[in-house]
Amino acid sequence: MPFPIPNRSFTAALTAGVLVLALAACTPPNAPSTGASPAATSGLPGTHIHGLTVSGDSSQVLMATHDGLFDVTKEPAMKIGATNDLMGFTPGKDQGSFYASGHPGPGSDLPEPLGLMKSSDGGKTWEPLSRQGESDFHALTTTRSGIIAYDAELRTSPDGKTWKTVAAGFAPAALAGHPDSDTVLATTQEGVQRSTDGGNTWTLQKQAPVIQFATFPRPTEAVGVEPDGTVHYSSDAGATWTRKGRIDGQVQAIAAAKGADGNLSVWAATAEGVLVSTDGGATFRSANAS
Repeated sequence: MPFPIPNRSFTAALTAGVLVLALAACTPPNAPSTGASPAATSGLPGTHIHGLTVSGDSSQVLMATHDGLFDVTKEPAMKIGATNDLMGFTPGKDQGSFYASGHPGPGSDLPEPLGLMKSSDGGKTWEPLSRQGESDFHALTTTRSGIIAYDAELRTSPDGKTWKTVAAGFAPAALAGHPDSDTVLATTQEGVQRSTDGGNTWTLQKQAPVIQFATFPRPTEAVGVEPDGTVHYSSDAGATWTRKGRIDGQVQAIAAAKGADGNLSVWAATAEGVLVSTDGGATFRSANAS
C-alpha cells in the first residue's frame, strides 16, 4: 500500500522491510521450491522485497521476498527453504533464528495466512508458532521482551505464542527493534513513533525526520532512510538523528551491521540491486562491485 503523502516531506510510496516490511499484500508466488537452489536470474531475486537482514559475524545478507528467502551474498542469489510469500520477516536473538509471516506457496499445506512462524536453521525450515489462519503480519520485529507485530492490530508477545493487543493509535508501516533492547521504532506517515518498553507505550518523535525504513545494527544505534533515500544515523536508539548520505533509486528494504572494527555498514535493496555503504551511510556502491 502506498504510504500517504503527509505534510512533512513525503515524496514516495512506502514499502517496508526488518528489519522493515511491506504493508501491501501480495498475490501468492507462482511456483513452489524447496532446498537451496540458485535464483532464476542474477541480481535481485524478485521485485517484491519485504525484508533485508545481515549477519554481523558472516556478513551474509538475506532477503525476504514474495518468492521466499534468498541469500543475496551469493551471485546469483541463492534460494533458502520453501517458497512462501514472506510479508513479515525479522531475525531472532539466537544465531540462525528468524520469525516470519505472510502467505503459503502453491501446493503448501500451511494455513492461509501463515500466522507467526519460526526458523532455527537459517530459514531452511519453519515451525508454526501461533495465529495460523488468522494473522498476516506485515510489520514484525523482535526485542529483549519478545515480539512486536502488526496485522491491522499492534500486538506484543513474550514467546510468539500468546499475544496482547496494544492500543497504539497508529498503523505502523514498519517496526524496527533489536533482540538486546526494549526500544522499538515504528515508521508512520506522521513521523517516527518510539517505544522504550517493548511496544507497550509510544511517543511520536516530533523533531525526528520522517523515516520510511529503520534498522538497529546495535541496541543503542539506529539507521533510518527517508522516502527520498536520505540516510540518517542515531547513536541514542532513535531519540535524535544525524543526516549522513543519500541512496539513489527507490529503496525497498535496509539492513545494517557494525563490525568488530567499529565500522558501520548499511545495505539497501533498490530496484537496481543491493547497495552497500561501508562508511556509515555516507556513500553507497553496488554490493557486487569488486
